[in-house]
Amino acid sequence: MKAATTIAAALALTCGTAFAQNTPGFNEKIPAEIMTPDKVETSIGTLNFADGIPDAETTQKLYDHLDTLRAFEAFLNFVPATSLEGIRQGHISQGATECNQVLIFKELMDSNPLFLTGNTDTVYCFGMLDLEKDGPTVVEIPPGCGPGTCDDAFFRFVIDMGLPGPDRGEGGKYLIVPPGYEGEVPKDKKDGGDYYVAHSRSYANWMPLRGFLVDGKPDAAVKMFKDGVKIYPLSKADNPPAMEFISCSKEVFNTIHANTYEFYEELNHVIQREPIDFIDPELRGIAASIGIVKGKEFAPDERMKKILTDGVAIANGTARAIAFRNRDPRSKIFKDRQWTSGFIGGDYRWLGGDGLAGRDLDARTFFFYLATVNTPAMAMKMVGKGSQYALVFVDKDGESFDGSKNYKLHIPANAPAKNFWSIVVYDPQTRSELQTSQPFPSKNNTGDELVENADGSVDLYFGPKAPDGKEANWVATVPGKGWFACFRLYGPLEPWFDKTWRPGDIELVK
Repeated sequence: MKAATTIAAALALTCGTAFAQNTPGFNEKIPAEIMTPDKVETSIGTLNFADGIPDAETTQKLYDHLDTLRAFEAFLNFVPATSLEGIRQGHISQGATECNQVLIFKELMDSNPLFLTGNTDTVYCFGMLDLEKDGPTVVEIPPGCGPGTCDDAFFRFVIDMGLPGPDRGEGGKYLIVPPGYEGEVPKDKKDGGDYYVAHSRSYANWMPLRGFLVDGKPDAAVKMFKDGVKIYPLSKADNPPAMEFISCSKEVFNTIHANTYEFYEELNHVIQREPIDFIDPELRGIAASIGIVKGKEFAPDERMKKILTDGVAIANGTARAIAFRNRDPRSKIFKDRQWTSGFIGGDYRWLGGDGLAGRDLDARTFFFYLATVNTPAMAMKMVGKGSQYALVFVDKDGESFDGSKNYKLHIPANAPAKNFWSIVVYDPQTRSELQTSQPFPSKNNTGDELVENADGSVDLYFGPKAPDGKEANWVATVPGKGWFACFRLYGPLEPWFDKTWRPGDIELVK
């Protein structure tokens, strides 16, 4: 009897202890980490819950925050698409509405037109293709063409042309085929055909071609383009329309996407125009989450307009932080210098080479917020071909550049460029050429008569006024404005890649 009483008492004690450990309102103990308290303090304020259910005020606060995040994500993810859309609109503003109407900078690209980090030192010839209207489109590239590229409506690489392309600078016919095309496609050159065939995932495609200066002048490149570039629908190959070359040097026009609410209007234009699968479902979902859906009107109400306006402001600020104050340790080209790579991670797809880490979103934002033209020829090691880029946003001491101060840059002798090197100064607001008293805010070693040092090196000067006796090597800046610069090598040679040749930092002259 005594033993039975003892066992009963023990059971009662055990049950009592277990009951004491149960979470109130539950039969068992519930892990604290899966529970939501009635009140939670966060960066967006106090969140109130009743047994895990948000109250009306908290619900609205959370949805507003979610919609803001979606607006933020849409900006950072779709800058490549709206950037190319900005370029397309820029073409239209200059009267280029057909594939045979191209823009040419026969007196080079000065600082009047707004192009993301445009180049003053090559002759540009820009074509815009509309594969929905024209179907498969032929692009004839003349011999001697420098680096050329075709990019789709999300600024994805389609094919290189000219020197880094399959024609290797000898010229040839390219055929750009639209998405979903079911007609017969001519044989590719490698299979004995007449064309270098490339398939695009979008209807709009941009085709920037570059020609090199000869004796420091653009004339030869302009003639090459005018005599040799031809663009026409394959369906009109027997009787192609005459080419129209629209001169854009000194013209004032914009090609840059908006950084305000209008950004989403630009994005909507792209989504409505392009085929549904030109971007994957994840990206389409981001656009749809803020009301941008193919085949539907984009008509945000006042609440959503306010949120989109806030979201784009935060996202634009974030893009500027990524661009001008990048935190990625891989961004520096040289450990002891401030020069930054244009392609952080060294991959034009932003997949880090092997794709194990997925898409490098910040590296992609860095590039497309500052630049255009996406090609492996700008990211890969191509000795004597392609091009390499080094950006710099701060001086040797890590301070942003001040247009009212004077700076010096030392370019060592024997710069490793088969074709030429140049440095161009840009405006941090527009990311376009800095507008100064000089039409070309740049210097290069083929078009400019630079004064060399005794050892063949060159010292360049940046400031509001040229140092006495240094006028030939001076690039003007603007008091009250900042600036940044890009150093380019066309036909980069081995000493650039093995880093045995390095430009100096830009130093403040005290």
